[in-house]
Amino acid sequence: MSNILLAVDGSDNSYRAAEECIRYAACMEASRVQLIYVADFAKAKNEVLHAGGRDQLEAARRKRLAPVEALLQEKQIPYEVHILHGDPAPVIVEFANELKPDLVVVGSRGLNSLQEMVLGSVSHKVVKRVQAPVLVVK
Repeated sequence: MSNILLAVDGSDNSYRAAEECIRYAACMEASRVQLIYVADFAKAKNEVLHAGGRDQLEAARRKRLAPVEALLQEKQIPYEVHILHGDPAPVIVEFANELKPDLVVVGSRGLNSLQEMVLGSVSHKVVKRVQAPVLVVK
């Protein structure tokens, strides 16, 4: 059984990553996708302030995953959803290294060289630290 970890954040880039992940999963027999969304602490404070409560906050996060879940369902690819909290890069790395997937798929934000050097990117950190093949999709 192939186990693919797909990290998404609700952006267009992560949707493109999902499309590519599904392409790979469709080629691998008995594939299962582990869909991970990390609620970033830096953004979570703002989300909490605007949400009416815990249920609404959870629903808003699930809504970001809906387009990706729809793609997976359409192609009849089994998947599990994991919503975690923290700084996305280290959380994805830790989850991936515990899960030991056959492939990790992430989207790229498209930072320029200077931004990447100064800020770093989630995809760059994942590539460097995950102990599995990583596919970065632009």
